[in-house]
Amino acid sequence: MNMRKSTRTAVGIVALTSAVALTLAGCSRGGAEGSEGGGAASPGITDETITLGITTPLSGGTAGPGTCTVAGITAYFGAVNEAGGVEFGDGKTRTVEIDALDDGYDPQKAKSNYDQLKDSVFAMTAGLGTPTNRAYRDAAMADEVPQVLVMTGDPIFSEEGESPWQLGFVPIYQNEGQAFGELLAASGEDHKVAILAQNDDYGEGYVEGFMAGIEGADNVEVVKELTYEATDTSVDAQLTELASTDADVFFNAMSITPLAISALQKAQQLSWLPSWFLPSNTSSPAAIVEPGGGAAFPGVYTVAFAQAAASPTFADEEGGQQFLDDLKEYADYQDVPAFPHCVWSYQVGATLQEVFENMTEPTRENFMAELRAIEDFQAPFMLEGTAVNTTEDGMPAVSTVVVQKFNGKGYATVEDFG
Repeated sequence: MNMRKSTRTAVGIVALTSAVALTLAGCSRGGAEGSEGGGAASPGITDETITLGITTPLSGGTAGPGTCTVAGITAYFGAVNEAGGVEFGDGKTRTVEIDALDDGYDPQKAKSNYDQLKDSVFAMTAGLGTPTNRAYRDAAMADEVPQVLVMTGDPIFSEEGESPWQLGFVPIYQNEGQAFGELLAASGEDHKVAILAQNDDYGEGYVEGFMAGIEGADNVEVVKELTYEATDTSVDAQLTELASTDADVFFNAMSITPLAISALQKAQQLSWLPSWFLPSNTSSPAAIVEPGGGAAFPGVYTVAFAQAAASPTFADEEGGQQFLDDLKEYADYQDVPAFPHCVWSYQVGATLQEVFENMTEPTRENFMAELRAIEDFQAPFMLEGTAVNTTEDGMPAVSTVVVQKFNGKGYATVEDFG
């Protein structure tokens, strides 16, 4: 993959009412312009540009990871555009524009954002959230607008028969929960597990995967399972009830950053110190584990498929410093990312470029065909043993994960529990 080609293009950031629009390469957009050797172009692509839409939380409790979903892909294509753009399979070289709107993790706002973007973008991508992505899934299918490489582990987005115009990027929730369950079951020691899960498909998916991972294991007992609503402002009551079980493992399928922090803190106030599992999207050392006092617990575990930008050694990895520099220059993101979503959406950019380079027609149909034909693609910063593979129906672009444990500064891959 060639990320650097030739000429310089501008990168502008334009504010919209109740939204944020990030526009890369200020060329004209949209239009069903024809392309030599191909059929009539779909909306959002011309011979010079392709426009991608994003609806994601840029405000509210999930603004941290939501902002990252825009920053990473903006940084990736900002650098690509400056180097001359992407050479598509139809022989045209195009720059990539991104329009990103804030939905505040509100499904109704996400649907409204989609309605605003659908006629001017070629595809929707990278947006964070299960309820928000679900909010416009049916409409995107009816409109035949790709909704792809989105940041939700809901398996419905990766089942081609159910969602022909969709594809998830991150591992489905079941993949993550099962990986931790299998690690726990293989420990050879007896464990009592308490569960607190978000009362929706997100939480249910994690719990389903965990239960599959411990199935048949006589050393793991789930002693209590409670839920919370994504709109809740406190989970103190649930933590108090769960602490009374004296479980030595807490499986916390939680997506709301402030609640994850307060849950860690409340458990300590109750003198309940189990080993802890956090989902990949709410396991940030700097933004969640450290503010929550995670070092007080015997272990905080998560799963991962990508290197963490917050790792002290990240800048020394191949492309690490360039990634951080691109975030600053093209996305106006000055800090080292605390959330993994910045790296994930950068990987989305690389995956999209791989698809673009194979597209022989400027149509959404050709795009979807090429998107579903990627095998073992090593996007930047993939962990050993993981890859992008879109050829397995029912699985997202990334379905392989490794279990990691917090070591006081970041996470390190582990093969054993304890």
